[in-house]
Amino acid sequence: MNPKGYAVYIAKRIGQAALVLWAAYTVTYVILNLLPKNVEQSILVARGMQEAVGDPNAIAQVRAEFGLDESPVRHYFTVLFAALHGDLGTSYQYGSNVASLIATRLGMTISVSLLAVLLAVAVAFVLAFAASYFRQKTIRAVLQALPTLSVSVPTFWIGLLLMQVFSFWLGLLPSIGQSGWKTMVLPVITMAIPVSAMLSRLLMDGFDNVLREPFIVAAKAHGFSRRSIIVSHVIKNGSLPALTMLGLIVGGTVNGAIVAETVFSRQGVGLLIQQAVQNQDFPVVQGVVLLAAAAFVVVNLVVDLIYPLLDPRISQTSKEV
Repeated sequence: MNPKGYAVYIAKRIGQAALVLWAAYTVTYVILNLLPKNVEQSILVARGMQEAVGDPNAIAQVRAEFGLDESPVRHYFTVLFAALHGDLGTSYQYGSNVASLIATRLGMTISVSLLAVLLAVAVAFVLAFAASYFRQKTIRAVLQALPTLSVSVPTFWIGLLLMQVFSFWLGLLPSIGQSGWKTMVLPVITMAIPVSAMLSRLLMDGFDNVLREPFIVAAKAHGFSRRSIIVSHVIKNGSLPALTMLGLIVGGTVNGAIVAETVFSRQGVGLLIQQAVQNQDFPVVQGVVLLAAAAFVVVNLVVDLIYPLLDPRISQTSKEV
């Protein structure tokens, strides 16, 4: 791609990324405001002021403090303007800045999520390589069925099963806690299994499509072994379509973090948003959704910028469109 065309491509992708962030924030705001809510009473209870729950003056004071006395449209533009300046509001439940609250939990979630993604990618490539390498129909059928089976099992059930086996039966790993590397093993595996299933299915399809390409047939005719063909040609070309799913993989790790941190009692962002939903802490919910959307957008933006360099046909197609 020429520099001018690549610059136009980048500008389009950045514009789309900004639109996705705005849409995620706006849709979340609309949904939260359509839900039946009793926010003022929840705030008073969180502050230990149960006796004031029925006091109209206390409720009016809380509404004025958090801008809940404004119309939904005016309040939307108020919080949106604040979010554009890095202010995600104040938590109803904790009374602290949402951005600071998320930041204190983010490190733990990121560490587990990164390990889960790395494990998922490794497992997915091993399964896809094995499914492409072995020619026996039985072995291939079993390997190709594993992703479907893994996706069909709920994440929370995987976590509970791992806890039952490795914590309660075998006593090898702790069931809860967040100190020490052993406490990370079961949450990482719990989060990695559904992600690896989705990724391995994509890789298997990509590898199978490449194996049917004419240049692979020519390589076989020249005497190259199946292993060398897969390593040298199939993995690189067959992995490209899976790159487009990295955003969904990030989304999968966010969903997995909510479940894993709840099951294994880890004080991360996943448990934070689960508690925020239960306690109607809407600023925290919007902040975490915006964070997840930003991660999704950044990953997809990086993929969009790298993909034309790996496959120039994409840039040419984008230019023609």
